[in-house]
Amino acid sequence: MCKGLAALPHSCLERAKEIKIKLGILLQKPDSAVDLVIPYNEKQEKPAKTQKPSPDEALQWRDSLDKLLQNNYGLASFKSFLKSEFSEENLEFWIACEDYKKTKSPAKMAEKAKKIYEEFIQTEAPKEVNIDHFTKDITMKNLVEPSLSSFDMAQKRIHALMEKDSLPRFVRSEFYLELIE
Repeated sequence: MCKGLAALPHSCLERAKEIKIKLGILLQKPDSAVDLVIPYNEKQEKPAKTQKPSPDEALQWRDSLDKLLQNNYGLASFKSFLKSEFSEENLEFWIACEDYKKTKSPAKMAEKAKKIYEEFIQTEAPKEVNIDHFTKDITMKNLVEPSLSSFDMAQKRIHALMEKDSLPRFVRSEFYLELIE
């Protein structure tokens, strides 16, 4: 049985996060059950063949989250790793923001902004990302009149968090070590 946050074993924390995700999914409204995770390279009509990178190419990801995110295989590997840790919400938010920035229509922009806010930003959101109150407040103010830069500050914070926290864990993982061998 899990007792007190300070004494929680790693498996209890994982289980609590898994339950939070499942509850979030169950509490979603049917009309908002739209998958916001869109491939990073959305302009392609067919998904690109996801070719395994050379070990040298994969080695570059250690030093550059951007190079990892721009590589379809790297993105898929990173996403699988984060899912295995029940921590994919940051990457999903980053991808949703990338898709949002490609939106042309103001009506679509407002619709997507609302979905991103409800899914990732608002308190107790199903996939709430960990941003400070200042960033959250700025983002909320930006959403009064949505623009292509409405989520920029929050996206930069999440990118920095993934670079500082998720990327180092990924490069120590089996997912990554198999690629560089």
